[in-house]
Amino acid sequence: MSEQRSGFPRRDAEGRILTLGDLLGVSLAGWVIGLLALVLFDWAFAAVGAGDFGHTNGWLAVILPVWLFWDDFRAWDFGAARVVAALLAALVAVVAGLLAAGLAAGLAPLLTGGLAALAFTVGYAVLWFQGVHWLARRTG
Repeated sequence: MSEQRSGFPRRDAEGRILTLGDLLGVSLAGWVIGLLALVLFDWAFAAVGAGDFGHTNGWLAVILPVWLFWDDFRAWDFGAARVVAALLAALVAVVAGLLAAGLAAGLAPLLTGGLAALAFTVGYAVLWFQGVHWLARRTG
């Protein structure tokens, strides 16, 4: 990590996100944008009579955070450690999302899925960042 590229999130010369705060901030911003887009599309379809408002799957709000996670995953090119960190973080984050969805089961699918996507986003960001850095120190 010799030099840092400018912009946000802050990245090192290899393109890896430098801080957990940057990863969480950008991934949560992506979640908010995704959820707002879902609300807008759901409202528009409900307005033209193509369904009831709130029945869109809120899990779709995870698209932008997953794109960011994929970009950071690709920046770590040292081998098996990044794969292990990504798989473990994904497994735990999916379980966290499913638990959040289960706890919010009585709500509209948009809200239930949105909360599940939030749990996934936060869980994956924290576990991926901590895991890949820990494994990088151990293997490299």
